Amino acid sequence: MGLTELMAQKKAPGWLMWIALWTVYLVWGSTYLAIRVMVRTLPPLLSGGVRFVLAGAILLGILALRRSLPAIAIGGRELVSCTIVGTALLLGGNGLVSVAEERVPSGLAALVIASIPLWVVVLRSIFDGRVPAATLVGVALGFVGVGILVVPGGSSSGAPIAGLLVLLVASVCWASGSFLSTKLTFPRDPLVSTGFQMLSGGIVMTLVSLAVGEGADWQLSELSRSSVLAFAYLVVAGSLLAFTAYSWLLRNAPISKVATYAYVNPVVAIFLGWWILHERITASVLVGAAVILSSVAFIIRKESVGSRVPEPEIADPGAGLASADAAKL
Repeated sequence: MGLTELMAQKKAPGWLMWIALWTVYLVWGSTYLAIRVMVRTLPPLLSGGVRFVLAGAILLGILALRRSLPAIAIGGRELVSCTIVGTALLLGGNGLVSVAEERVPSGLAALVIASIPLWVVVLRSIFDGRVPAATLVGVALGFVGVGILVVPGGSSSGAPIAGLLVLLVASVCWASGSFLSTKLTFPRDPLVSTGFQMLSGGIVMTLVSLAVGEGADWQLSELSRSSVLAFAYLVVAGSLLAFTAYSWLLRNAPISKVATYAYVNPVVAIFLGWWILHERITASVLVGAAVILSSVAFIIRKESVGSRVPEPEIADPGAGLASADAAKL
């Protein structure tokens, strides 16, 4: 029996679930490292925009070939929703992460972005008013951890305050896109939805990059092989392979188990940044990490009891994004 048939079974085997889960852990955890390497010699917004245009086009092309062209057709309202959320997640979220990682270590970037579930809860409390008090306590604790990373004392890892503030804005943008995804109308098929979100968000990011003149002085001779390989890795592994595994997990594994990627990925990112790029891990980074990840784990556990976890669009920046349908779980 092939992998496709196994994944189509009603009750998937446990070993396949763990392969998919570890794919998400390792690949999405490594995307921060890949972004850090990519932006060494590539303009961050332009390379990110092209990357998501390619990933979205490839995903939709595969779906059209395997199913049919009408299977990926969407209405105007759905396209607008995909564009709005794709822009918030990819330009505001991923794009700003890429800009920040020109100067901020990848592991530290992953930790700040790990605060996205906290911002999602804040938005829910403002606009929906349905957040338990215990969850809000967890959010407050998490923001203490963010403060440890962002205040001047937390920048001893060599990261500039400006870069950390850009990451905070990226977190808010990502959370806003996640929150909006529960309010708008999307294609029923999560892969089709994701394909159009990546494609439309990537187009917007590319246009913004060109509009602000990013890379106007960039020369092809500056391009390094490592940046090209990182770019390719983010398209194929981060945006296509890991998201496919994640999308399958949402339908075949307990949501409480799937949600663990939110606090496993930053740990993977910190380790890889230290091991491969020799990034410093300071005491303040360790304390901030412990506080933030404990808070996120607590919130996810509390929310999972009610079958609602912080919106899955908090996927890592190299990964693309989860579908709006997944966010409504």
